[in-house]
Amino acid sequence: MISKDHQNVIISAEQLRRFTTEVFGYFGVPHDDAALAADVLAYSDEHGIDSHGVARLKTYYDLLKAGRINPKPVLTIVREKGSVATVDGDNGLGLVVGPKCMEIAMRKANAHGSGWVSVCNTNHYGAAGYYPVMALQEDLIGISMTNTTKGVAPFNGAEKMLGTNPVAIAFPGLHEPPVIIDFASSAVSYGKVEIAKRKGEKIPEGWCIDKDGKSTTEPAEMIEGGALLPLGSTDTGSGHKGYCLASMVDILSAVLSGANWGPFAAPFAIHVAPSGKQVGKGIGHFFGAMDIEGFRDKLDFKKDIDEWIHTMRATKPMPGTEGVLIPGDPERHAYQLRMKSGIPVNKEVVASLRVIAEETGIPFE
Repeated sequence: MISKDHQNVIISAEQLRRFTTEVFGYFGVPHDDAALAADVLAYSDEHGIDSHGVARLKTYYDLLKAGRINPKPVLTIVREKGSVATVDGDNGLGLVVGPKCMEIAMRKANAHGSGWVSVCNTNHYGAAGYYPVMALQEDLIGISMTNTTKGVAPFNGAEKMLGTNPVAIAFPGLHEPPVIIDFASSAVSYGKVEIAKRKGEKIPEGWCIDKDGKSTTEPAEMIEGGALLPLGSTDTGSGHKGYCLASMVDILSAVLSGANWGPFAAPFAIHVAPSGKQVGKGIGHFFGAMDIEGFRDKLDFKKDIDEWIHTMRATKPMPGTEGVLIPGDPERHAYQLRMKSGIPVNKEVVASLRVIAEETGIPFE
């Protein structure tokens, strides 16, 4: 089903999953891996995270086409001790390497009480929130983070040195939905600046700087030589906190695993050449899983999570707002709507999908 509004084309979730799976399969990605990669992207589109779903498919396509991603990686545990391990992703799709490494962390959690896996030699793994949701299926607490291509200036810096470096964690409830926390360590994700540019809209003050290090509200000025700002933006907003978060993610994901860190992280773009200097292999991820029973009775914990949710929801609302939401609420609301009405895909993204369809012969209509 395809219908249109002014900015978007509404496409069924089933159609996007089928098309994405076939695109990955076109490059020899095994069917199960192709379906897994499509599932990671679909999670974003179906939950309203438009910057990390099919909007990224053309980049994966271009990198696979150029031979810069291995369609059939063989993952290797290069180092292991008890509940911790480091995995070499063999330059595979992050959308495939990520879930498989999260499964390793979950197995270790079930065996040891917690599991921690750092990953090198991989690439963009989609939305960070996908991975802790995997852990929820086994009543585990899940954690995920990744470093990314440089795009963010360090606190008080005027050039790109760190990625948007997201972190996500999820806690299971009993009768209430889980608490799912997923955010970038930058003031905003790069994808949201791209979305604003596609729509011809300005961006808020505090998101970005231009190539001269000055604040800008023009998306193009950030994209063309500028930088995103860390969460908190400047000293008045405590931007040092976002910088510290980004640093933590960079070190756990890349320095710990032996991946490229900071400004040396491989770019997730076909038109950008990799940095001449490499300090590791690919980019890095970090996954964690924790068995609640190692801390306290699981049922009691989940009851208290429900009570925590009830308490937060009962907060007196700030005037002019809809009240307090629980982390994960916006994504759940988007999922309910989109699974009923379809996925709104920006027309520029649709155009990129049609290019893929024409080049591969994979039906898109």
